[in-house]
Amino acid sequence: MSASPKLSLTAAPLLTRILVANRGEIACRIMRTAKALGLTTVAVHSATDREARHVREADIGVDLGGSKAADSYLLIDKLIAAAKASGAQAIHPGYGFLSENAGFARAIENAGLIFLGPPASAIDAMGSKSAAKALMEDAGVPLVPGYHGAAQDVDTFRLAAERIGYPVLLKATAGGGGKGMKVVEQVSELAEALASAQREAQSSFGDSRMLVEKYLLKPRHVEIQVFADQHGNCLYLNERDCSIQRRHQKVVEEAPAPGLTPELRRAMGEAAVRAAQTIGYVGAGTVEFLLDSRGEFFFMEMNTRLQVEHPVTEAITGLDLVAWQIRVAQGEPLPITQAQVPLIGHAIEVRLYAEDPANDFLPATGTLAIYRESAAGPGRRVDSGVAEGDSVSPFYDPMLGKLIAWGENREQARLRLLAMLNEFAIGGLKTNVAFLRRIIAHPAFAAAELDTDFIPRYQAQLLPPAGELTAEFWQAAGEAFSQSQANAVRQNDLHSPWSSNRGLRAGLPAEIDLHLSCNSQKQVIQLRNTNASSARLQGEQLVIEHDGVRHQHLAIRRGDTLYLNWQGELRTIKRLDPIAEVEASHTQQGGLTAPMNGSIVRVMVEVGQSVDIGAQLVVLEAMKMEHSIRAPHAGVVKAIYCVEGEMVSEGTGLVELEDPSVL
Repeated sequence: MSASPKLSLTAAPLLTRILVANRGEIACRIMRTAKALGLTTVAVHSATDREARHVREADIGVDLGGSKAADSYLLIDKLIAAAKASGAQAIHPGYGFLSENAGFARAIENAGLIFLGPPASAIDAMGSKSAAKALMEDAGVPLVPGYHGAAQDVDTFRLAAERIGYPVLLKATAGGGGKGMKVVEQVSELAEALASAQREAQSSFGDSRMLVEKYLLKPRHVEIQVFADQHGNCLYLNERDCSIQRRHQKVVEEAPAPGLTPELRRAMGEAAVRAAQTIGYVGAGTVEFLLDSRGEFFFMEMNTRLQVEHPVTEAITGLDLVAWQIRVAQGEPLPITQAQVPLIGHAIEVRLYAEDPANDFLPATGTLAIYRESAAGPGRRVDSGVAEGDSVSPFYDPMLGKLIAWGENREQARLRLLAMLNEFAIGGLKTNVAFLRRIIAHPAFAAAELDTDFIPRYQAQLLPPAGELTAEFWQAAGEAFSQSQANAVRQNDLHSPWSSNRGLRAGLPAEIDLHLSCNSQKQVIQLRNTNASSARLQGEQLVIEHDGVRHQHLAIRRGDTLYLNWQGELRTIKRLDPIAEVEASHTQQGGLTAPMNGSIVRVMVEVGQSVDIGAQLVVLEAMKMEHSIRAPHAGVVKAIYCVEGEMVSEGTGLVELEDPSVL
């Protein structure tokens, strides 16, 4: 499913080469349209991203050095220098990083280059959530009760929270994407949450300023896509529902918003257009609202950039928003009027993350040993920034890509997306594929019962505890292991007796004992070297026939690891050596380890210090989010094995805590 540009392609473009100041799937997506328009594409990359997919797909690559975003993708001078060195005439910021940084937009313009985004003045006006809310208040747009002032001390926020009433939501004024955002349930949590949110905001956006507002219960998150040109024209391209979120970050987006009346769509759309025109906006932008059950909407913020979820708008309109950005930046007027904006069918998008949903959605790092996208087809689209064999580092956001399905109606789009998720297979690190599948398959989602509490409300069903693996599963895993081993030693001659999967196989004993593990469960499988098995490995498919019914399961072996798709989930099965296997244990009793790769931001305790249960011991930063390591019980700090600024790997010992009750 690819959107087709609706702008004239006959006029000779002023641009011939653009630089994308971003990485991952959005860089790949922007370059895809740029190439379709005949433009040369320039990628920038950190030292870590030297071989990343967006670099491989670009015509030209420029090394920024560094690993962290602060040492690469956030360095304005390096990006300007990269554009000049590569001969790029324009820079597209993508989303995140510097996309909503007015200083970046000005630096580009001052360098004589074109910024493929809004004017710096518009970013200034809306880039600060506090300033934006003040503008909307003056314009009479309803606001959620909150504090958006300049004072940033904890006492000011404490007084504001008391006036607003708990629970409250702390938000970074300079950014979005869940970074620098904390829900505070009571006053005792405020100081710690504010300090952590300020550090996250500084790390992600270079700006630690915060605002606080009332945390509404069970609202819907509905946003309006706006687009403006340099001639005073501004349109709203329908709306998107982005209510299903985890950790205040969108996971599922769809368009149009289910149940939204034409009258409400028009009211929200016209309000969004007024907001854009008030600040002289140009280009693609999104005005976000909270929508309550009574149909009242409240302004949240305006994102002065292309959104992650723009593909669902493209799917229901047939427009290419990146092509519009490029054309509008060259002075072309919008090619259609508001009355001509299409609304065709329904589209749903899910965000694919490298993370562990069962462990509080902690980011995951590692190598993509297996990466198989769903098959192409009508109404199907995958925007990805990775490929099989790529590495996922701890330095950046853990999003791998997006799956988008379009249908003539919502149910067709939902079923199409569910089929895509069933086909998708990723091995080598933890992802949210199975979690997304459970959301899309959930009866409440099918019934469009959407609000921002969807995931917490149905958490028990969306994140079920791991059950005992069945005998059928273990037998299938054993057969796949055994037959893949036989396949590995077979000769290339298809007419040779060694090329058969059936009967007694040369080089293998009559019986095989396989020691396997999966999901912390272990099993010994005994296989007989005969043709009696109902399972046959055919290429990468394990075909199992029972009572005349055949089922196919993706089965790919990499050394002593097997990836087997079983009941909709790609299982990772390890072959164990029963002699060499030694149970892993902590080197120190009471040791606390890093739950993921990351950087130590703060060490909160000292050796000899007494701590209560739940006390903050160490703050770890991974993928621009902070994670607190807390005391599992009251005790005394016996040893500290990390220092601030140190990079640590998953499983590294951080703190040793003695429990006085067992001394």
